[in-house]
Parts: sequence; structure tokens; C-alpha cells
Amino acid sequence: MNLRAIRMIFVASLAAFVPGLASAQEAEIPGQSWPKTLTIGTASPGGTYYSYGEGLAQILTRELGRPVSVKATQGPGENITLLETGEIQIAFVTLGAAQQAWNATGPYGGQPARIMRALFPMYDTAFQFAVPDESSIRSVADLAGKRIGVGPSQGTGGTYLPQVFKALKIDPALVNGEWADLTSQFEQHQLDALGATAGVPFPAFVDLERKTRLRYLPLTSRQIRDLRLAIPELSVSSIPAGSYTSLQTNLPTVGLYNFAVVRSEMPEDLAYAIVNAVFSKHEEMVRAHPAAAATIPANFVRNGFLPFHEGATRWYRAASEVIMSD
Repeated sequence: MNLRAIRMIFVASLAAFVPGLASAQEAEIPGQSWPKTLTIGTASPGGTYYSYGEGLAQILTRELGRPVSVKATQGPGENITLLETGEIQIAFVTLGAAQQAWNATGPYGGQPARIMRALFPMYDTAFQFAVPDESSIRSVADLAGKRIGVGPSQGTGGTYLPQVFKALKIDPALVNGEWADLTSQFEQHQLDALGATAGVPFPAFVDLERKTRLRYLPLTSRQIRDLRLAIPELSVSSIPAGSYTSLQTNLPTVGLYNFAVVRSEMPEDLAYAIVNAVFSKHEEMVRAHPAAAATIPANFVRNGFLPFHEGATRWYRAASEVIMSD
């Protein structure tokens, strides 16, 4: 396939996935309607969301010319609530949590959360299970009856891991909490394992590996199949060898894709400017956290249900025109 054909496919994908792409107007010069400050809803310190958010805040503060800060939260569930109430302007979410909140299903009962609009793709959240290297636990099935730290209750792990273990017919004792507390309990042998749902490498695991050797538990092909049947929003994922010092081979697992979302009424030129800053400063984003390597325009197709903000739509249209003109 030649380069021209590849470009045509990319542009066709843009038109198919971004509503109103063909008729979007050119981006306007940023006006004076932007808020004086912006806050990004992330997750607890020690997690990928928080590190990624700190890097993004630094870039946006510089590129937008106004203070941008991060707010430590319990993760996607709380971020969606804070976005709905207007307490934050940018939220990090997994598409699974966003879809459940959009439809008011699962743990997100009540009124549908319909204020969200997609801005840009972030990275894949891989489900990761770690135990001490000397542990007798050799598989995910061996976690039955064990105490597992899974992060804040409204985080992705707190929301999904109960569903995961139920689907696998495994009954561990799940412990919620901030990652700093959970890793401390793990080091003191008060927890048998940690179950994280985060971008790779997960900062809390990286910190632990500076002190001790860990072992990571793969999901079997049958477990992956069963999980995808029970929880359709899960996708096949893999943690590459070398992501952690103790990980010598690729680790099969499942995952959820992450997106940055904003309120629908955010000024179009501001949404455009945010997307432009993220993609134009890609290398700086990767330095903030390696998971940002997946923060590229082509991954916008990972969102199959959430409407894009009109400012983001403008950016993707402009990107398609540049590709076609090259």
C-alpha cells in the first residue's frame, strides 16, 4: 500500500469517527472567553493518571498562558462527577467508566452523565497483578481468598476489579485506598497482592521495584475470553517485556482505553488549543510519562460512542487537510 493510500484511509477514518468533520469550520483565533484557570481531574498520587496529568498541566500552563493545575481524585468515577458539577474543566476517564456513566448503568446509576465531550486519546489502561517474587501465588486463580490492594473505590480498579473477579469466579478480599497507603501495606506484608488498572509503567510498581523484586501474573487466554464476554468494553491488552525490571516476557491481560474529556460548553477555541498543545508537544508528554507514547491523533478511533467536542473536531479536520496536502 502506498503512502497516498494510507493517508486516504486515515482521512476516511476521521470522517467516519468524528461527527460533523466534513462541515467543520476553521478554528478561530483564541478569544477572551476562556476561564482564568483550569483544573484537571486525575487520580491518586502514585498512579499513571496523576503523573500524566502533572506533565499535561505544565504544558498547558505554558501553551495556554494561564495556570493549569491537577486535582488528586479517586479516578474516573469521581472525575465524571466533578466534571458534571463544573468543579474541574478537564477529566481523565476510561471509556468503560464513561460509557456506564453516559448510560447510567453499573455503579453509575441515577441520571445519565451527558456533559462529557471527548478531546484526545491518552493510552491503554492495562489490568496488572503483582505479588512479591517469593510469594507462593503463581497465577490469578491463586488470588482466591487473598488480600489485594486495588486502589481508590471510585478508581478504575475499584470499579472494575470486583466485576473481573466475579466473572472469573475468584473470591479475594479487595482492599481500597490511596496507592501510597496500599504499597506501604504491601511492603509490610499486610496485603498479598496489588491489582492496578493503569497505564504502563505504573508509578507505584516502579517505586516498589526499587526496593524489592515483584512477579507479575498473566491472564490466561480462557480468562481473557471470559472477561471480554462478561464485560464487553474490555479489550485485549499486553504489558511489554521490560516495562518493569522484573518483567522479562510480554504479559497478556485486558485493558480499557483512556480519554481526556471536557464539558460540552467549553469554548471551541480553547478545546482546539488544548488538543493542539497535546499533540504538538508529544515528546514532552512522553517525558512526563511513557504511557503518553500512545497519545497520538490516530488513536482517536478508539472512542466509538462519546461525542467529540467541536473544538477537537476542528483540530482533527485540520490535521486531515495537512495530511492530504503533503
